[in-house]
Amino acid sequence: MQNYKLISKITLWVLLAVGICVSLLFYVGGSQGSLEVAGDFLDIPKFTDLMLNWNYILLALVCLCTLGFVCWEFVKTLRTDTKKAIRQLAVVIAFVLLVLICWSLGSPEKVNIIGYEGSDNVGNMARLSDACIYLSYILLCGTLLAVVFGWCYNWFLGRK
Repeated sequence: MQNYKLISKITLWVLLAVGICVSLLFYVGGSQGSLEVAGDFLDIPKFTDLMLNWNYILLALVCLCTLGFVCWEFVKTLRTDTKKAIRQLAVVIAFVLLVLICWSLGSPEKVNIIGYEGSDNVGNMARLSDACIYLSYILLCGTLLAVVFGWCYNWFLGRK
């Protein structure tokens, strides 16, 4: 068990160190020129692609870890309590459907980003960005509603 804790700590520190290095390169690594927009000159960071690729790697790692833990918990729960495992599976299926709905709402059209000329702002990447934004909005609203209704439920329950 101690090996797992050590591996997770080392992984956390390595990812943090790489993230700090990539962020420093992005913010203080210089610019590849400037662009005039509405009379203002905007610097174009030299390491924009590196920053985007690092964020994609972190997103993929988070998704893989989350799916791995969900599958692990489902198998553990299925062995002990089948009914609870089915409810967990229903929640996962509902979340996957929500992600698919958000994906279908996204637009594959090119997003005009000032100073960026890469290929990560068109097609599936643009649709992924839109889907993540829509999903964030929906989950934020769901969280706020749960907090408000939970508070109201506890308040009315406490008054009786």
